[in-house]
Amino acid sequence: MAIAFSINGKSTSVDVPADTPLLWVIRDTLGLTGTKFGCGMAQCGACTVHLEGEAVRSCSVPVSVAAGKKVTTIEGLSADGSHPLQKAWVEAEAPQCGYCQSGQIMQAAALLAKTPKPSDADIDTAMAGNICRCGTYNRIRAAIHLAAEKGA
Repeated sequence: MAIAFSINGKSTSVDVPADTPLLWVIRDTLGLTGTKFGCGMAQCGACTVHLEGEAVRSCSVPVSVAAGKKVTTIEGLSADGSHPLQKAWVEAEAPQCGYCQSGQIMQAAALLAKTPKPSDADIDTAMAGNICRCGTYNRIRAAIHLAAEKGA
């Protein structure tokens, strides 16, 4: 049974089992590899995407939940890296190994959509579920503040 949804502003339909994790549809079926697999248990945040504007862990969301909805991945945030968060990430030197960064940025984008001028506490609360094994949390927080200042 085909499941239709919008991804990064484009309509798509996939013929996969309804319980296939959205992550694997994004990566394997659609070939969008910016969204990463981390833990597979919705604990690390590496697979964070937006579903109808809300940050979700795509490893634990069945593709059937996306039916008829809008999904945005890191590629949909900005294909050329021009989104204010992506620019701020570079300016603040937030990435180290980079593996968690697409999930971090997508979580931060959801935060800034709801809270355009977040406090440190707002950022810490929103980002608490996204793990950075390199420990760049202070630079991530600085990048979010920088993006907020630039109107992300």
